[in-house]
Amino acid sequence: MATPAPTSVPADDRDVVVKVEGLQKYFGKLHVLKGVDLEVRKGEVIVLIGPSGSGKSTFLRCLNFLEDPTTGDITIGGVHVMCGDHGKAFKQGVHEIRMKCGMVFQEFNLFPHKDATENVIEAPILVKGEKKDEAVKKAHELLTKVGLADRVDYFPSQLSGGQKQRVAIARALAMDPLLMLFDEPTSALDPELIGEVLKVMKELADGGMTMIVVSHEMGFARDVASRVVYMDEGYFIEQGPPDEVFFNPKDSRTRQFLRHILPEQDPRHAAELGITEAEGAAPAVAPDVPTAGGATGVQPLSGPPDDPNDLASRQ
Repeated sequence: MATPAPTSVPADDRDVVVKVEGLQKYFGKLHVLKGVDLEVRKGEVIVLIGPSGSGKSTFLRCLNFLEDPTTGDITIGGVHVMCGDHGKAFKQGVHEIRMKCGMVFQEFNLFPHKDATENVIEAPILVKGEKKDEAVKKAHELLTKVGLADRVDYFPSQLSGGQKQRVAIARALAMDPLLMLFDEPTSALDPELIGEVLKVMKELADGGMTMIVVSHEMGFARDVASRVVYMDEGYFIEQGPPDEVFFNPKDSRTRQFLRHILPEQDPRHAAELGITEAEGAAPAVAPDVPTAGGATGVQPLSGPPDDPNDLASRQ
């Protein structure tokens, strides 16, 4: 049977930029994503948090098919693709989705033999067929936007890590993406350089860019995110506005994660919650509630029930 062509979402859902349903990913026998669902509306900033190995980066890479999802449905910008399919229409849908996504990686992945401007114009010229003079003009505007107006002709070897990452952000923006994906963009940076990258990301969010960010920068998540999603073992365990997830988490796995990471990543926030690195005390929050409900503003959970026996095995 022929593969159906990419379809458009209904008119009343046009502000839904991303819709993911039942996404699963296997690497051989390793089950990394276990049927996750997510809906992102225009202008939202979603920050994925969770322990290493929980599937956050894999989820991000599946969205633009850098990893081939095993099963599920992905719709981005009105283009729907049934994962695990094949054929011409499937490949066309994947191409269209990739054109709608800009991605910034942990590593900068810049061409070392090209200067900042040349790195930014490469894809618009080769992929979108833009004229060089127009691409250069836009590249200079974007490099200025990310604070690198005086570095447009610098090579990567002449730039700091934070400057390289800002070039990478400008490069992604040069493709006029509908959605920006950030995979731990500050994890490879020295501490003193992290702020300059987060500042650019915050400015993008303030400008209405739809973003999905994998990050351990809890302060950024708290201040910028529309919604925080806690992920563990291939499931979305809990999600909601930052104040609800951070100050009143409903699942003890979320609380355990925050208890361990906040004193290091965001001491001010940890102090507000009464968490100290020495004490390792859990924040004073309400007891667990059934995962099927959730308080106002908290999305239904897709993870398994909060099993005390399983939780004990994690400690």
